[in-house]
Amino acid sequence: MVLRYIYLHGFASSPGSAKAVYLGDRFAELGVSLLVPDLNQGDFSHLTITRQIQQIQAEFLSTPTPITLIGSSLGGLTAAWLGEYHPVIQRLILLAPAFGFLSHWLSTLGKETLHRWQVEGYRPIYHYGEQKELPLSYQFVADARQYEPTHRLKRPIPTLILHGQHDEVIPINESLIYAKERSWVQLIPLNSDHSLSEVKAEIWQSILTFCQ
Repeated sequence: MVLRYIYLHGFASSPGSAKAVYLGDRFAELGVSLLVPDLNQGDFSHLTITRQIQQIQAEFLSTPTPITLIGSSLGGLTAAWLGEYHPVIQRLILLAPAFGFLSHWLSTLGKETLHRWQVEGYRPIYHYGEQKELPLSYQFVADARQYEPTHRLKRPIPTLILHGQHDEVIPINESLIYAKERSWVQLIPLNSDHSLSEVKAEIWQSILTFCQ
């Protein structure tokens, strides 16, 4: 059976991220193409999770070919919501998925900064792919609130979560809770932080095992 493998990069990242390139190279060694869409769409300033979901729906979900969806951080959260509603997505691999990210992130900003962002409409965010600050609309926050309650994710889709035990951005406890409530989810803790940069080989071996 022909399968498609799609990788969704993280927030303020790009298809050129270290994990995307590494996994693309590993899949290529097996003769498999890893599709890595650019979720920035040339307009990071108006990014929302809803826009990411709509982009993947339009680009990849109109055909019945089964999909294994791999998502990193915010891409992982996006992948989880896509998997909930699209049966063509038959497996999920989530790398440090951003469950509860909004509450964690906003708490680091503080109420005054958040209020200023809402009033002014935009706030500069460092974009790792572009290697510079870019303005991000407050609509990103407003839109993201609807994707916070992960208890609504109930489709029993085979899921592998790989999460760093020292993740300072999204605590691994978010994934522990998610996996505990879902018998179809396998969680593998890794000795790393949110970037998972030094455990890419372990990630690849886990993916191979999961997809056999």
